[in-house]
Amino acid sequence: MYRDEVVTRRKWLSDQDFLDLLGATNLIPGPNSTEMVIHIGLRRAGWIGFLLAGTCFILPAMSIVLILAWLYANYGTTPQSGWLMKGIQPVVIAIIIQALWGLGQKAIKGTRTAFAGLAALILYFLNLHPILILLICGSLVMVFENAKRLRSYNMTCALLIGGSSLVPLGVAPFSLGLLFLTFLKIGAVLYGSGYVLLAFLHADFVARLGWLTEGQLLDAIAIGQVTPGPVFTSATFIGYLLGGIPGAILSTVAIFLPAFIFVAASSVWLPRLRNSPWLASLLDGVNVASLGLMAGVTWQLARSSLNNPAGILLLIISGTLLVKYNINTTWMIFAGALVGYLLQLG
Repeated sequence: MYRDEVVTRRKWLSDQDFLDLLGATNLIPGPNSTEMVIHIGLRRAGWIGFLLAGTCFILPAMSIVLILAWLYANYGTTPQSGWLMKGIQPVVIAIIIQALWGLGQKAIKGTRTAFAGLAALILYFLNLHPILILLICGSLVMVFENAKRLRSYNMTCALLIGGSSLVPLGVAPFSLGLLFLTFLKIGAVLYGSGYVLLAFLHADFVARLGWLTEGQLLDAIAIGQVTPGPVFTSATFIGYLLGGIPGAILSTVAIFLPAFIFVAASSVWLPRLRNSPWLASLLDGVNVASLGLMAGVTWQLARSSLNNPAGILLLIISGTLLVKYNINTTWMIFAGALVGYLLQLG
């Protein structure tokens, strides 16, 4: 869609310029779709375009999610809406599995990256924090891919990971400040698809802080997926559930703020580094580790949401339709909501 708008229709960028921006975007943390828009705005209209493009991309989705969050908070516990979300959740699981399959074919480039993805999955179930998993797997791939370039290097260096696991400590006291800092951290370190957001949200808001249930987390991702714009607007939904309108605004600002900072900082020098063998291999490891995290969280969410025959059947049907007919995911989620409602009537 970006290429059709800015290269083909409006001719704001050449194909080569577009590819350069795309390569730069893939090298930095944060939501790639948002960062690409900010890059295009900066290239087209300077710092005014930088701010305008990013804000106009985020604001409509945030507004829609905020309305849906209000509806969910006020009506989400009724039997009817509960069945709606039960119809949506299996569809979301199917969408994530399809995304895992498609991204995995691109991210797994050989034995080393395949091993890194498997290692990320294992480390996730050992309760290591997603940030640490990304660093470990990315660094290992980088080191092994560039071993021939190292003249003298001790390949037996130890990775000190003690004390970094996530231990559920019960429900932590809620505060807007901690909410802001948590989303700021997530926006600053998250690599890969927006679906990787699942792993980070689960680690912080379900496992560490205890502010959300797994069902609420899956509902938040479903709302982020069903609305136009970046999946990161799930932060708006979560912020509203936890802290009302102030929480929604703070969460949205926090998770998207690093994207603006990274684009501003990297707009000059980052495109020149995309051909670096060290950086490229590090990102290969980070990307495939992200898929391992996605797989781990998807398994946990599936266990909690696919607890009846109707949900399992809906998952199978959704996955079949997505693979065979490539149906738009928004329509799939609407269909899941309708099925849930019909099941409630029956």
